[in-house]
Amino acid sequence: VQLQASGGGLVQPGGSLRLSCAASGSIFSINTMGWYRQAPGKVRELVATITSGGTVVYADSVKGRFTISRENAKSTGYLQMNSLKPDDTAVYYCNIYARPSHSSRCYGYWGQGTLVTVSS
Repeated sequence: VQLQASGGGLVQPGGSLRLSCAASGSIFSINTMGWYRQAPGKVRELVATITSGGTVVYADSVKGRFTISRENAKSTGYLQMNSLKPDDTAVYYCNIYARPSHSSRCYGYWGQGTLVTVSS
């Protein structure tokens, strides 16, 4: 199972970005998809998660500004980020909790990270 994250970049405060995370490989099902971020000198933190049933959880710091979504048919997740602030600057990682085709168990998988820089 591989995850490919994309969509990061440099944006001015108040701007928007859309991150994508495409899962590939022998996947039977994806339970939860999520985004985490790690700013320089800080620990990795949860940004948002979405279950296969559509239940979402957001960090308080991004509520009302970020929207997580997924396209199950494409095994792809998205993070729409609006009203970006300098404090949102971080490497963003996608994560899935999925069942590979060869197993009856679910495992966690991480993408490689995409850098988001919010600066004027």
